[in-house]
Amino acid sequence: MSDPALNQPTPSQLRWSGMTHPGRVRQNNEDTFLCLNFDAHEVRYLGKVGESGLDRGDFVFAVSDGMGGAKSGEFASKIAAEKITQLLPRSFKQSAQHISIGHGDVLQELVSRIHAELLKLGRYYEECRGMGATLSLGWFTPGWLHFAHVGDSRIYYLPKDGPMKQLTHDHSYVGWLRRKGELNERQARTHPRRSILMQVLGAGRQFIDPQIGSVSCESGDRFLFCTDGVIDGIWDHRLADMLAKDDAKAIVEYAVAESGKDNASAVVVEIL
Repeated sequence: MSDPALNQPTPSQLRWSGMTHPGRVRQNNEDTFLCLNFDAHEVRYLGKVGESGLDRGDFVFAVSDGMGGAKSGEFASKIAAEKITQLLPRSFKQSAQHISIGHGDVLQELVSRIHAELLKLGRYYEECRGMGATLSLGWFTPGWLHFAHVGDSRIYYLPKDGPMKQLTHDHSYVGWLRRKGELNERQARTHPRRSILMQVLGAGRQFIDPQIGSVSCESGDRFLFCTDGVIDGIWDHRLADMLAKDDAKAIVEYAVAESGKDNASAVVVEIL
């Protein structure tokens, strides 16, 4: 008998929404989010809300939480977009020519280049010294999400049949304790060292080991890319309920109303 999954049509359409908010305490917003579409020739910036077919090329969505300077988030997103512009259209072209490309290898190189650029800026410009950023990035191709992650922003995956899964692991001391089973969700939120990151792009860190992965996706699946300001305001069970039906604006506004101590950014992507 044939596997029914093999007969599933490849998803061809996706819908997205993005939102960022400074929160209720901080004056400036060091968060940013990125929505891009690209093919073999160019990268196109997308609006905060939209719907498109994967026949128009591949899609990249990302969130980044900047630190160590008022412009960090802006720098991180600009550098990410610049490196994406250089690397991913070339990869698309190779794929279109049926040249085998390793999406994980491409993402590894992309993250390394962003990291190197942030380090360089920190060395040469006083105002950028110590500047760093988290990055949680997803690259959608027909039937697949390929992702790269550094820091404590997150990518969640809600399959059409549930339950919600956290695809990324937090590169933080508290995240490490939680993965070891030494903390529960409530304890992790109130731990005095919860803001200590073990990995981040830039910030004078010479070596990083990004989390790279891929998951297959089908119609009805939903994904959330979010910074820690969203997590601070929404418990996981509530987040799963919201991701099943709400857009990024509703999720961010709820997080800010419940906490608002940090900047909050989210991108929701639904496979149609």
